[in-house]
Amino acid sequence: MNLLSIITGRPGPSGFGSASTAEQVTEGIDASNLTAIVTGGASGIGLETARVLALRGAHVIIGARNMEAANGAKKLILNENAAARVEVLRLDLNSLKSIRTFVNEFNALGVPLNILINNAGVMFCPYQLSDDGIEMQFATNHLGHFLLTNLLLEKLKNTAKTTGIEGRIVNLSSIAHLHTYHEGIRFDKINDQSGYSDKKSYGQSKLANILHAKELARRLKEEGANVTANAVHPGLIMTNLMRHSFILMNILKVFTYILWKTVPQGASSSCYVALHPSLKGVSGKYFIDCNEIAPGALARDEDLAKKLWDFSDKLVTSLSNP
Repeated sequence: MNLLSIITGRPGPSGFGSASTAEQVTEGIDASNLTAIVTGGASGIGLETARVLALRGAHVIIGARNMEAANGAKKLILNENAAARVEVLRLDLNSLKSIRTFVNEFNALGVPLNILINNAGVMFCPYQLSDDGIEMQFATNHLGHFLLTNLLLEKLKNTAKTTGIEGRIVNLSSIAHLHTYHEGIRFDKINDQSGYSDKKSYGQSKLANILHAKELARRLKEEGANVTANAVHPGLIMTNLMRHSFILMNILKVFTYILWKTVPQGASSSCYVALHPSLKGVSGKYFIDCNEIAPGALARDEDLAKKLWDFSDKLVTSLSNP
């Protein structure tokens, strides 16, 4: 995929491009035998992802911090599709306690799990710490999803084993992973306020999303699990994610308007990677506009991916056992 393809919407090798919508890339797919979790599914591309998965028959669980918005999202989906199977559970990704509670409540539902879409996130936040004392963007965008995925992994693997249906994990990253700190991940300075950059910290967290998917894919393949893990860049979309930089984004949009997507277009890659049969067995990859591309050099660094995994694992353990 190149800039011309993005501008024109010309389809890539997958048959889809930047102009493709989530409904278009999943047309004809029957997901009625699948259960999916979508984090941040109460608004924006998360809501559109949940809506389209439900439209294709999937049983969708929306994990969201704002339960009023989540219930509104459920109502919207049901108003459009009365047969939709959709439920909402509270999930605050900047709180490890909330994540563990969410997983317990999900497990209590007694349903299988085929798809996990790690969609929720924050962007360009002023410096602040999560409930567990970790820089907010790293905590919410990466660490929270790292723990959530690990806690749900056995359910995903067991579902795949008993049903014979491949499980899929999708991490929403961003092309912003190219704009991070020079070392990629500031392992020794995660909470350093003096050198904090809201843009680079966002890029750091999005780099972490790709590295997480890459290392997870390696581990799943090594153990022979029938589960894949991939990362996607949804594109430029004006959603609530940009609330901390609304003025800047609107100015940027004036000069780059031709590159911006609608929400249905922005959800296309998530839905494509989660559902499309052509991606069976594809794992550890990065997608833009429903087409696989190579991410930045740091995101391809296997040693960095392993180091991030170990760092995240130790950090979660230390925070869970103070």
